[in-house]
Amino acid sequence: MSDASQLSRTATRRQALGTIALAALAATVPTLAASQSNAGPSGQRLLRIGHQKGLLSLLKARGTLEQRLAELGARVTWTEFNAGPVQLEALNVGAIDFGDVGEAPPIFAQAAGAPLAYVASSPPRPRLEALIVPADSPIQSVADLKGKRLAYNKGSNVHFFLVKPLEKHGLKYSDVSSVFLPPADARAAFERGAVDGWLIWDPFLAAAEVSLGARQIADATGVVNNRNFYFSCRAFVEQNGDIIAAAIDSLNTLDQWVSQHREAAAEELAQILGLPNAVVLRYLQRNTFGVLPISEEVLDEQQEIADTFASLRLIPKPVNVRGNAA
Repeated sequence: MSDASQLSRTATRRQALGTIALAALAATVPTLAASQSNAGPSGQRLLRIGHQKGLLSLLKARGTLEQRLAELGARVTWTEFNAGPVQLEALNVGAIDFGDVGEAPPIFAQAAGAPLAYVASSPPRPRLEALIVPADSPIQSVADLKGKRLAYNKGSNVHFFLVKPLEKHGLKYSDVSSVFLPPADARAAFERGAVDGWLIWDPFLAAAEVSLGARQIADATGVVNNRNFYFSCRAFVEQNGDIIAAAIDSLNTLDQWVSQHREAAAEELAQILGLPNAVVLRYLQRNTFGVLPISEEVLDEQQEIADTFASLRLIPKPVNVRGNAA
């Protein structure tokens, strides 16, 4: 079995297991919240992290956060998700306390009433998401997308990314046919030609380029900043500010190391994710690193996304993002 096929099957299994787990959590969350209350054995505090494939995976494997939290009398658990919207569903049902997500998922979560609190962000990372097509596709630019079928994960960072390039080229959101699929299913549809293009983020993006020869039509450069956000819920931040600060500091330390040792980091992360080294190295080479506080500039960017989604009726009501800044 090829590396690409293995990645797709593994992601599909994890997606299915994650969906089942979330359904069970949603049904039992009152009991879960009452029994855990962010505390472990003998009253030890607990940080439950939800993460995607990326640098949080490396932090988990190294165990450095566990060491930091032990000094604070706390421990950590980890759950992997295939996309941001599912992570924020987990936050909404009280199953996780902290995680990483792109720009758009928090807007959908806020519109749904999730107790989200922004706690930090990354610098802009526009090269980590792109619209790709098969190598032999006649599509050469965004202007060629009218009437085309595009696969992407509903509510993820690429949802907003799609809107902005279309506007830039005089097209409307309704000019394309959206096919909402999670990454593993979207890749399968892309491979068999069931869709004309795929909007996706790294490392799935790099995997499609390396193993499928996919061709980029556009990344987010010049249209969307594509920041990464670290989130929690307000109650957890208010009661465990020292734990959140330790997590953010540990992430920033790791980010700085990776930025200076990309090849070594790629080799280490490739083993953790089960991806070819060439895929992970491509992802890290176009990444930007650092963990930043939530600024007015960042909140303005998020408010633009919220207002855009409200105008397109992608969310049921307007959202004030400043109400969710920690």
